[in-house]
Amino acid sequence: MLVRTLDEVEGTDDDIQSENWRSKRIILAREGVGFSVHETTLYAGTESFFWYANHIEAVFITSGEGEIEDMATGEVHQLKPGSLYLLNNHDKHKVRPRTEIKCVCVFNPPVTGREVHDENGVYPLVTEG
Repeated sequence: MLVRTLDEVEGTDDDIQSENWRSKRIILAREGVGFSVHETTLYAGTESFFWYANHIEAVFITSGEGEIEDMATGEVHQLKPGSLYLLNNHDKHKVRPRTEIKCVCVFNPPVTGREVHDENGVYPLVTEG
């Protein structure tokens, strides 16, 4: 059994920050469970483009409001506490928080924590080892 708190992640190499967001990586590939879990904070008034070409991501909004745009269709969906979006087709998307959004993200395959978004918003596929 593994028990880990956000306080234990904060300020470590698993606490990643950018201009638009902060991601606390709680469970990573090193745990060997086939997925990773992150708590992500998206900052109000920002716009972030993401494309997880190598991963499937599910995102559950726990607080805050904003919108997500599907770049393939132009469809815009509202986000609020209790919303979940699943990027099951490696969907290119933009997220626009109106207020600070906190969410729980699950990635498959799991991220290692060493990934960095490239110029296309993509995480490379990095494996443990």
